[in-house]
Amino acid sequence: MSPMMRAQWVLAGVLAVRMVSPVTGAEAGHGIWQNGDEIRIRAGALERTLRVSGGRVELLDLQVAGRSLIEDGARGTSFQISRAVPNRDPLELLTGEGDSVRVEAGEGHGTDTLEVKGEEATAAGATRWANPRPFAGSSWETCFDHAQVAIAHPRPRVQRLVVRTRALEDPVLAGLSINLVYEIYEDYPVIRKWVEFQNNSPNWLKLSHLVIDDLVLRPAFAQQTLLTPSERGAGASVAAFTHADQTCGILSASEIPSALRAIQDSGASGYHAEHFEWVLGPAEGFVSEPVFLCGFHGEVIRTPSATSLPMDRSVEDGFRRFLKEHLGVSPPQVEVPAPQWASWTNFGPEITDAIVREQARIAAQCGFAVLVLDDGWQRDRLGRDPNLERFPDFRATCAAVRAEGLRLGLWVSSFRGPDAADFRVLPEAASRPTVERLTGHAMSFAGPWNQFYAHDLLAVHDLYDATYFKQDFSNIKFGDLAAGRPSRTRKESLLRGLRGLLEAQATLRRLAPAVANELTHEIYWGTPGVPCDLAALKHASQFHVPPNDYLGAGHNKLRVGVGAAWERFAPDELRQELLQGCLNARQRFFAHRGLPLECIEYYAANTVNWKGSLTPEVQDRQVCSWLMAAPSVFSGDLASLNEDHVRRYRQRFDLLKRLHDDYGIYRHFQYSGVPAPTDTDWHWWGKLDPQGHGAVVVMRGTGGRDERAINIPWVRSASRYQITAHFAGRVLGAFTGRQLQDGTLELRLPRLGQEILEVSPL
Repeated sequence: MSPMMRAQWVLAGVLAVRMVSPVTGAEAGHGIWQNGDEIRIRAGALERTLRVSGGRVELLDLQVAGRSLIEDGARGTSFQISRAVPNRDPLELLTGEGDSVRVEAGEGHGTDTLEVKGEEATAAGATRWANPRPFAGSSWETCFDHAQVAIAHPRPRVQRLVVRTRALEDPVLAGLSINLVYEIYEDYPVIRKWVEFQNNSPNWLKLSHLVIDDLVLRPAFAQQTLLTPSERGAGASVAAFTHADQTCGILSASEIPSALRAIQDSGASGYHAEHFEWVLGPAEGFVSEPVFLCGFHGEVIRTPSATSLPMDRSVEDGFRRFLKEHLGVSPPQVEVPAPQWASWTNFGPEITDAIVREQARIAAQCGFAVLVLDDGWQRDRLGRDPNLERFPDFRATCAAVRAEGLRLGLWVSSFRGPDAADFRVLPEAASRPTVERLTGHAMSFAGPWNQFYAHDLLAVHDLYDATYFKQDFSNIKFGDLAAGRPSRTRKESLLRGLRGLLEAQATLRRLAPAVANELTHEIYWGTPGVPCDLAALKHASQFHVPPNDYLGAGHNKLRVGVGAAWERFAPDELRQELLQGCLNARQRFFAHRGLPLECIEYYAANTVNWKGSLTPEVQDRQVCSWLMAAPSVFSGDLASLNEDHVRRYRQRFDLLKRLHDDYGIYRHFQYSGVPAPTDTDWHWWGKLDPQGHGAVVVMRGTGGRDERAINIPWVRSASRYQITAHFAGRVLGAFTGRQLQDGTLELRLPRLGQEILEVSPL
């Protein structure tokens, strides 16, 4: 690296730190100011200017680092209001009426699927929605006659702006008020926004097409990068919009759950029109989920191995810290549940007390920290009562797991059998339409059952000392329109159901803060389901992303070697599948890099050995691949391992435990300025704390040079470090931070080799 490039790199690092470092007063540039009709909201490099006049609320400008982001057509906030004809509460389905939906688990394309039979119910009755009227900030004065501005400090280091508009004279909407709420947070270039509606009119109204931040970005900022996936019916929850020169832009983030979210190519963010609407009866209100923008800017730096962008540096540093400090993502009191072994692969629901004890003994020898009993421990695979035929004394089974030094996790579903205690307490707790699976019915997260469910999980925690819950089975996407529910339309019930699911998680977290609560993609929408998002991680500590990966597991529902079916599996082919599964894991983690990766679970690193298919090198590749996040989930018949396999896992997991104890490696991830995941060449990433201490994971694919310079951009240039290659078992030497940034460190690996480098202080 030339002296000029080195100076640019150091400057870029300073800029990235200054963006989020503690500063005060005018230097910080944080504040909300009103000057006549104009209001300026400034959060460091990010600034928004509004004009509030009469009933009109206009977005005049949005800037980052002094550059205007938006076109003149940006509308700020937009929505549609319709009125009920006749003017009354829309008719609901009566309890017991409506169509039924039957769902059954299936398998296709190497993962789990869900077969759906039956139609979704629709509300009966004569109510219709008339005179749909669209509104946007610049056109509100056609209806809204008065606006009021308030600036407050709701808590330390946070400022809030509320712009309240009222309809006073409109014959239908008079009495409707709307609050536009903006928040800024000292030390972060973030402006967060949500909308509150209150209907004090005598009319029944329907809200739809709500775009919370209706932006139209300039063509220069059209370069879009998805930082969580957009797939399986759900849009990304974090997306970057970057200037063509890549020196500045915004991260657009949505806290709307699951498939109800939409971040548009224009930069607008709000609810998906296909899935969202909300009925407002007299004296009723609606508060939207927030969305927010995070500004970034800095130099584009060519490193010895790649290009470092200010977008990437912002994501891996300040943006992630904002999520943890202000949204409660990845709470520090919850221990990351890793390394974890789950019972599903090669057993399915056919687990027994004897199997669990056997697998727990081997899991403990391997160095796993958590053992999860997946689907199959309950009676009829539903509810929370043990299957007494398979587990005559389930408390003793759980105690045996803990006696091995393992934390206990339990799989639970959102379906209940007809004789479940839930129905004795809440006879109408099932969702409508009826959703059937196995011998049970889907339960209503949109009603009071969500709190019964949360406290039931607490009871299971108390009874069995389970500190991890994997929550599964989908029903919310089918709607919930039973009598006695708060929902008036099927679309409304989708958001109510998702909110109820997340409220249950919040209750569990509040009353048992050390419990790790995991949501699966299935319970969050379907199978294969939606990717992880911010809304889920505000309330749950883990998210099980799609799809389940059984590569290398052979017959994934049979114990290894049991049955003639195993003879068709060639060990070399299974080994190649295991390697492909490792690449799949790294790519799925990287696709979610806008979120703290310690919260992401990709299923599974398969602990399956069939006639030598699992080699020590494949084990090392599994450990390194899943370490892009945290090493969960491993699954597969542990009895197929030999003593060498057990010893290898134990060595690697002991190393990870020590590194996590020393540096918290699971809670860190850096990727800027180095190659992206590949299985053809070299790539690497960091698991370093703010001082630059921790681990760097290096992987070589099928090609590339035998020796490679490894640059580590995330250390402090003026500090000194010792580098230890743990797989090779040798100290590589002492280096200054600048030398590590420059790529002075060189490493030799065989094809498909890997290494964990410890970066320790000197």
